[in-house]
Parts: sequence; C-alpha cells; structure tokens
Amino acid sequence: MSSAISRPAATSDLYLLIARVLLVVIFPISGWAKFGNVAGTVTMLTNLGTPMPGIAVWLAIGFELVLPALVVIGLFTRWAALGLVIYTACTIILAHRFWEFSGPAQFGQTMSFFKNISVMLGLGFIMQFGPGRYALKP
Repeated sequence: MSSAISRPAATSDLYLLIARVLLVVIFPISGWAKFGNVAGTVTMLTNLGTPMPGIAVWLAIGFELVLPALVVIGLFTRWAALGLVIYTACTIILAHRFWEFSGPAQFGQTMSFFKNISVMLGLGFIMQFGPGRYALKP
C-alpha cells in the first residue's frame, strides 16, 4: 500500500493556480511602487552601484509588472518564471548584501535575502511542473 495520497488532477491544477498567484503577488506591488517614484528608485539604484540606473529602473518595472501577469494567466509560464528567477537573483546581488550591514539593518537584509531564495525555489517548482490546466497556454 502506498503512503502517498492521490488527489484528483483538478485539485492539483487548482493548487498550481493558487501557487502561481501567491508566489508572484509581491512583484507587481513592488513594480507599482517603483513606477510611482521613478526618481527615488533611480537614486536608490545609483546608491547601490547599479549600472545604468535610468534604464535599470524601467527594466525592473517591466519585469515586475509583465512577468508576474504572464505567470498568473499561465501564458509562457515557464519562461516568465525563469525571467523572475533571474531578476530575483539580480536583486539579491544588488540590493540584499546582508553581509555588508550590521545590527537591525543586517537582520532585515538577511530576511529579504532568504525570502528571495524561497521565492526563486517556488518559481523553480512552477518551471518544473508548469502552470496546470487553469492557464492560457500558447
């Protein structure tokens, strides 16, 4: 007798849809905040040493608004998830270098670092298993 619990495919597809939404919900929130304060975001990116911050801000906004929408609707889901993995890895390298901080700031940066690692892992699962049945597939 197998110890695994079998679930109907519709239940698994519903879980995949919920996972897609919950994993990417933070990206458009962040993208919208950047869009509402482009000058401040450029200043922040400049202070972080980001190359071409005036262009990088618009790339970040685009990544954070377009790719999550594709993941949620299930269109080019695996590619969009891969794009978000790469984008998130870049944010870790540029903005969450917790080892450069001390005190409470270090704790906050450490938590952001590992939260991003967790999001990347979740996106990896979406890349592996695909969007499920509730998706607009090309």
